[in-house]
Amino acid sequence: QPTECFLSQPEEKQESTVKAKRRKKKKISDILEKSAPKPGVPADLQNLLSQHFGENRSVIEIEELKLSDSCFLPANDLTHSFSSYLKEICPKWAKLRKNHKEKKSVVMLVICSSALRSLELIKSMTAFKGDCRVLKLFAKHIKIKEQMNMLEKGMFHIGVGTPGRVKALVEQDGLCLNSTKYMILDWNWRDQKLRRMMDIPEV
Repeated sequence: QPTECFLSQPEEKQESTVKAKRRKKKKISDILEKSAPKPGVPADLQNLLSQHFGENRSVIEIEELKLSDSCFLPANDLTHSFSSYLKEICPKWAKLRKNHKEKKSVVMLVICSSALRSLELIKSMTAFKGDCRVLKLFAKHIKIKEQMNMLEKGMFHIGVGTPGRVKALVEQDGLCLNSTKYMILDWNWRDQKLRRMMDIPEV
């Protein structure tokens, strides 16, 4: 009997610690909900790259991965709508769009965390895109072969999609980035779990 009592006590403790952990998680999300969103800056991306590649690469290789400031356009300071932001960073869009003749490529690549978010962004860029063609580059309900066929046969100006599918298309030679002039990262948006795209381990 005493041993049975002894065994039941640690189990109760484990349950209480699990409950405590769950409460802590809720508190973190509450803090995120209340805190004001910060616009992403070039240093955020540089830090992410050095953290990701830091363990496997030498100091020289990490230096080569650093992007110069001239690679970056101003970040959205969160006062713009998506269309007005694109108009500000890409004032010569009409000319770029007309000059784009290459297949298997896009002039602008927008990367975000989910298929639903991709659809939201496509809808919200109507004022900017004009009559140019936009291609959905995510996995939900669309096979990779379909996207590869579309890129090969048609001509698209903007691609909006998720990191996993964009990576797969590039690796399978379905998407060529040589004529891509702009890459927009949907940095500030948070999903239902309040994670940004960069907080998702797979990304």
